Amino acid sequence: MDQRIINLFDEYTHKPLSREEFMRRLTTLAGSTAAALSILPLLEVNYAHAATTAIQDDRLTTGYISYPSEAGLMRAYIARPKKQGRYGSVVVIHENRGLNPHIEDVTRRAALEGFVALAPDALSPLGGTPTDADKARDMFQQLDMPKTIASFAKAFEYLGTQADSNGKYGCVGFCWGGAMVSNLAVQVPNLLAAVAFYGRQPDAADVPKIHAALQLHYAEMDERVNAGIAAYEGALKQAGKTYQVYMYPGAQHAFHNDTAPTRYNADAAKLAWKRTIDFFNEKLR
Repeated sequence: MDQRIINLFDEYTHKPLSREEFMRRLTTLAGSTAAALSILPLLEVNYAHAATTAIQDDRLTTGYISYPSEAGLMRAYIARPKKQGRYGSVVVIHENRGLNPHIEDVTRRAALEGFVALAPDALSPLGGTPTDADKARDMFQQLDMPKTIASFAKAFEYLGTQADSNGKYGCVGFCWGGAMVSNLAVQVPNLLAAVAFYGRQPDAADVPKIHAALQLHYAEMDERVNAGIAAYEGALKQAGKTYQVYMYPGAQHAFHNDTAPTRYNADAAKLAWKRTIDFFNEKLR
C-alpha cells in the first residue's frame, strides 16, 4: 500500500484528524471515493481477528476486576495461570483505543507464558472503553494525564495484594501504552522491567529517575515516533541506564497489532514478542 496512505492513517489516529478530513484526504490519495472506501477496511482494525488465544482456556483464570486509584475505580482485565504458584506480574497497556479484545488477547498471551497479567482501562473514569474506536480515541483527549499515570501506577499495588504474585513487576505497552510505559518507568521505583512498543519517549530530564531495565521496540517506517529515539538513547547512555533498543526493518507503526491488517508484520511481531517474554523471564522470575 502507498506509504502516504499509511502515514495519513497514522496522522488520523494520533493527531487526531476528524473523520471527515481523513476521508477527504484519503479520497484524494486513492483517486476516488470508491477506491477510498475499498482501502478503508485494510487500514482499520478488525477485532474478529483478535483472539489468537482462547477466551476460555483451561490453563488460565481470567476476568475483570476493579482497583482504587486517584481517578476513581479502575476497571481492568486480568489473566493468570491456573496452576498454583508465585508468578511475576505484568501490566499490559493498551493503545489509544482503550481496553479492547486485542489487548485482552495480549494479556492472555502473557499469562500463558507464566505471568499474572493485568490490563487496566485508562478510560475507566469516563465510563470505560466504548465499542466505537473513533469515540474511544477522542475520549483520550479528556483524560487528566497526571491522574492517569498515577492510576496505572496503582495497578502494581493491586498486583502486590495477590497471593500468586512473587512481588516482581514489569509492564508492556503499545503506542499510547508505550509512552505510558516510559512514564511508569519514571514514576514506579520498584518496576523491574519495562517494554515499550513504538511509544513516545519521555523528557530527557526524567531519564535519571528511571530504575527499570528497558526494552524498546521501534518500526523502521514510523518516522513520527522514531524522531525521538536518538535523544532518548543519548540520555539513557549518559544516565547509565540498562536498556535494549530494537529496530524492525520495513515495519510500520503498530506492527504488533494483528487486528490492523495493513500495518501488522507477523515476523516482526513474533520476534518482538519473543524478546519481550525472554526479557520478562530474565527480570521477573
